[in-house]
Amino acid sequence: MENRHGTNPEDCKQYTTEKLRKDFLIESLFVPGEIKMVYSHYDRVVVGGVIPTGNAVKLDAGDFLKTDYFLERREIGIVNIGPKGKVVVEGETYELNKRDCLYIGLGKKDVVFHSEDASNPARFYFVSSLAHKEYPTKVLPIADAEPTRLGSDAESNNRTIYKYIHQDGIQSCQLMMGMTLLEPNNMWNTMPAHLHDRRMEVYLYFDMEVDARVFHFMGEPQETRHLVVKNEQAVLSPPWSIHSGVGTNNYTFIWAMAGENYTFVDMDVVKMEELK
Repeated sequence: MENRHGTNPEDCKQYTTEKLRKDFLIESLFVPGEIKMVYSHYDRVVVGGVIPTGNAVKLDAGDFLKTDYFLERREIGIVNIGPKGKVVVEGETYELNKRDCLYIGLGKKDVVFHSEDASNPARFYFVSSLAHKEYPTKVLPIADAEPTRLGSDAESNNRTIYKYIHQDGIQSCQLMMGMTLLEPNNMWNTMPAHLHDRRMEVYLYFDMEVDARVFHFMGEPQETRHLVVKNEQAVLSPPWSIHSGVGTNNYTFIWAMAGENYTFVDMDVVKMEELK
């Protein structure tokens, strides 16, 4: 488990590109046969990736969390971004095709990741946050998720948003999770930008070509910076930072939030004239 501490926005103004990437960009989450995790001190979120190959992979953080097992005081949202796989939760099997989501609530001790075909393994992405109450384990296939279509070709942001874990979908303590798909020839996400000072957010960009890149914008509205992001890399977004991006072509990203408020309307929109 990699440990990432929080950053003061005043300090961030002085960061080099290397330091900015070290603190906020997760460059390698998916390693065949392994589970990779990053612990963020922003709302105690854990971001991870799993590729089960020859053997199944158990959800386990060793003694890093100082708990008896991973979900003793946590909940987790999992999205498969690759070929078909399954997650076995205390003996019960949940099959996940590409873009299907699984939520597992507080208190589940035994969670194991499997691929249907080890030669063409699943690619599980997950985000975990602290929890105070147990909610039921539930799977939501992408086919059953309600789509919300926003934007336009004229604005280069014609996109479809799927909400998985939220107040009107899969119930959770504080974790919220969903996915945004941009149509071909559309490259912008989350612009005009916004802030939500009571919650952090994390983006995973995927379904990108090898040479494609997303320029992810972050920082305070008057002190913006950018990160150049490759396929299957994630960005930690502090509560004080905008989170927006533009790609060299279209892409898909998973967004997840955790913090004090459990609502999508808890945001402060940043006017375009305020960005610098």
